[in-house]
Amino acid sequence: MRSVETRDWIRDGLRSVAAGALSIVLAILNIPLFALFVVSLALTPVLGIGLVALPGVTALIRLKADLARRVAGWHGVTITRPYRPLPAGVGPVGWKRYRWIVTDPATWRDFAWLLPGAVGGLVLGILTIAIPLYGVQGIVLLPLWLYLGTDWYGYGVNWPIESVGEGFLSLPQGLAFLALGMVVAPWLRRVDGLFAKLFLAPTRAAELRLRVTQLTVTRADTVDAQAAELRRIERDLHDGAQARLVSLGMAIGLAEELVDRDPQTARKLLAEARENSSTALVELRHLVRGIHPPVLAERGLDGAVRALALTSVIPTTVDSDVTGRLETPVESAAYFAVAEALANVQRHSAATFAYVSMHREGDLLRLEVGDDGHGGADKTNGTGLAGMERRLAAFDGTMTLSSPPGGPTIVTMELPCASSSPRTMLSSGTD
Repeated sequence: MRSVETRDWIRDGLRSVAAGALSIVLAILNIPLFALFVVSLALTPVLGIGLVALPGVTALIRLKADLARRVAGWHGVTITRPYRPLPAGVGPVGWKRYRWIVTDPATWRDFAWLLPGAVGGLVLGILTIAIPLYGVQGIVLLPLWLYLGTDWYGYGVNWPIESVGEGFLSLPQGLAFLALGMVVAPWLRRVDGLFAKLFLAPTRAAELRLRVTQLTVTRADTVDAQAAELRRIERDLHDGAQARLVSLGMAIGLAEELVDRDPQTARKLLAEARENSSTALVELRHLVRGIHPPVLAERGLDGAVRALALTSVIPTTVDSDVTGRLETPVESAAYFAVAEALANVQRHSAATFAYVSMHREGDLLRLEVGDDGHGGADKTNGTGLAGMERRLAAFDGTMTLSSPPGGPTIVTMELPCASSSPRTMLSSGTD
């Protein structure tokens, strides 16, 4: 267990140091972007040059800000994009696009972030890489002294004994600074992300506007999903149970006509009718399970997911602290999301192991489904993952996917534990 924790600590430290080096490069880019924005804005009255230049410069700034948001997300700081949606009929350049850009408060918050972000990124990035590098320098100092103090090809180098002693003393000091740098690096990266969030996160008004837009989209997706589900149920009933029941009625009617003059044939028809009734009953049970599985109603989410894991062809473990029952719609959404994720693992991942983690943190249900497959999953390819995201979004839930080539694949889902999330209620409180 300790070896795993040590490996994770080293990995997080190395990633943070690499992110610190990246932040230095990105911070330097803020300065020319700041100058370009000022120049393009100042040139607007000059033959309308700004009408062409400003949209392009703003696109670069937003691309840079989105990259900063993504880097912050690597260290646990979530920053939502705050930009207003592009109105219909707005072209790539022109007065309408210019007005859309300059009237968006997020444009000016991005601009206000450029210089402070450059200074903060440089300072924190340099600190992130300087501390471990100083430790590395201390560690390599001893081998360097020994190398230079060795007689190579008859050319001896005589170093004072104090210098050799200094080389020996630098080793523990270097190890200490390297360990300190690896510990401090993730914290410095998180501080950098929180500083960027002060400027790049949406304001209260922008959050409400984005929330309204999101609710409009999720409502439309939910209506479409419900309509598709009703069509599926109707199709399954028409092609399955309904057809068998019609055949059953015809067989029984024919048996009634033949019961007196051909009892043998009537008995065969009745036997076929009995088989059709059993098949229709099985199909109806499958249809009901697709709407609300009985195991979910009987055992709750914990028991239903454990039953899913037992029936999986891939060895699957379940780690859960979810006790009691949740609201029925939320339970159903969480169950079907996990079921779809496990089905994707079986169909596409070529994995040898999978796991499901379910934890309740206050009013938030956190679900995680992972596997050791080949990775490369993409929400934009296929309908399974996109359908999971729509199902969760209807309850104010979110889904994130991590599936680099070579694996592992981790699907993380967060779902409020109430069918009506407090976040969906737009209060009229002050900002």
